[in-house]
Amino acid sequence: MNQYTPPKVWTWSKPNGGTFASINRPIAGPTHEKELPVGKHPLQLYSLATPNGQKVTIMLEELLARGHKGAEYDAWLIRINEGDQFGSGFVEVNPNSKIPALMDRSGEKPIRVFESGAILTYLAEKFGEFLPKNPAARAETFSWLFWQIGSAPYLGGGFGHFYAYAPEKIEYAIDRFAMETKRQMDVLDRRLAESEYLAGPDYTIADMAVWPWYGGLAKGRSYNDAHQFLSVHEYEHVQRWADAIDARPAVKRGRMVNRLSGDPAFQLHERHDASDFETKTQDKLLAKAS
Repeated sequence: MNQYTPPKVWTWSKPNGGTFASINRPIAGPTHEKELPVGKHPLQLYSLATPNGQKVTIMLEELLARGHKGAEYDAWLIRINEGDQFGSGFVEVNPNSKIPALMDRSGEKPIRVFESGAILTYLAEKFGEFLPKNPAARAETFSWLFWQIGSAPYLGGGFGHFYAYAPEKIEYAIDRFAMETKRQMDVLDRRLAESEYLAGPDYTIADMAVWPWYGGLAKGRSYNDAHQFLSVHEYEHVQRWADAIDARPAVKRGRMVNRLSGDPAFQLHERHDASDFETKTQDKLLAKAS
């Protein structure tokens, strides 16, 4: 491998290769004019079923399962590989051009909320669910929520990128981030050996934040064969926790929303009504079209 010597001043002179090369750039702001659609419900979600996107659709489905009619939502598909997140309307909701982004239109003035952890916290406080009121339990919930926010870039942008998406396999990078990912799985496993859920006996927004990333890895859904490479079956307490959350009906629904890959029966590209899970999954739409 040729030794790379960084220049004195970095300049963007060519695409960096890899799966997301076409949308990576060193500047912010919109690339084109495009207004966002607005549906009939109080909450308007603009997203994709990545782990970060799943956090919010799971939360919304859990809120609806608990009877909060005000949590009804329209979920609009943002195709990040096609640059939808750089449209002017999306940038107005999230200047960071990342999914998910939420507009709450239930009050006199619309409220924008971006970054998945912020959205989970906002919804938990708005509806009084999945965030304990007891100070110690609340602190534990926030600690694990922010643990995920700080840790997942090493799993996704670090390990996942270099293991599954980079244009070439770099041993140093894969080893570096595999080591950190396994350390993080051990952190979770040790916590879940002593606690049913991350913040204690109750299911909270901390679990909703961590599960799509680390539960997905545990169940073999992330980065091709990464579950074998990292021997994730060894983390028995993470596996127990991942299975328990995986079995929740609201989680099953939340994973389907804005999904573009996998079994068409589990893809609901857009969600505008609860009945869409029964009538508008991709398998049913494809059957109608044929």
